[in-house]
Amino acid sequence: MQHTALAQEPLRLLTQDDPAPVIQYGRSALDGVMPPPGLPFVLVSDHAGRSVPATLGDMGVSADDHARHIACDLGMAETGRMLARALDCVLIEQAYSRLVIDCNRAPGHPTSIVRESDGTRVPANIDITAAEEGRRVEEIFLPYHDRISREISTRLEAGLPVVLVSLHSFTDFMNGAARPWHTGVLHNRNPAFGLRVRDLLAAEDGLVVGSNEPYALTDVSDYTVPVHAEGRGVPYLEIEIRQDLIATEQGQAEWADRLARVLPQAWEDFRH
Repeated sequence: MQHTALAQEPLRLLTQDDPAPVIQYGRSALDGVMPPPGLPFVLVSDHAGRSVPATLGDMGVSADDHARHIACDLGMAETGRMLARALDCVLIEQAYSRLVIDCNRAPGHPTSIVRESDGTRVPANIDITAAEEGRRVEEIFLPYHDRISREISTRLEAGLPVVLVSLHSFTDFMNGAARPWHTGVLHNRNPAFGLRVRDLLAAEDGLVVGSNEPYALTDVSDYTVPVHAEGRGVPYLEIEIRQDLIATEQGQAEWADRLARVLPQAWEDFRH
């Protein structure tokens, strides 16, 4: 009897030619470079990157769709890096597209690995096996969150204050409806620092600031803040900025400058 050989799944997702899953900018406690006194901020960007592992090809998704918000938080990589420079603090970014795995969802969550996003099917995710999903978790999701965890732990063990700042952007239209907010502050348990930032932003001329808009922060819908901040008693801010406002270098610089001014003010008010 003849047996047909089954195709073997690759043992690794990432190759030596793929980017590392974690990108770091600025001062890191893990490098022995502690932040300047009084600046406790650890910036994280779950959806900054748009890379796709070579083993996945284009995932069956067009180049135009890879350039959309379904692939990454548009404008946030540039804005986050400007903010990290302005605050002289660390920024930890995820390098890979959220179409590969969403690093702000718990593994196994229905939107951790999307089969369809905002009307676009993702063929590479339709019939993903448990082994394939496990490799994405092991090689992309876990290194990113381990990096955040170790950064926070090192600072806390050194007796330094920590404020986690989770950076996101959102589309100006969704399901045919305009979104009026320029920015939104998301909060769940332990919202005090974020609400202080919200109030400072709301006091600025012309800004429309949402509270848990355009999304609400929950233990189920999010992962980064519930685990690394609320789970450890660390103050935090999860902020959303509308993507059309940070689509250009000028807009990115304006928002980075604004947050570089507001965050230290909020921290000063919060700790007193």
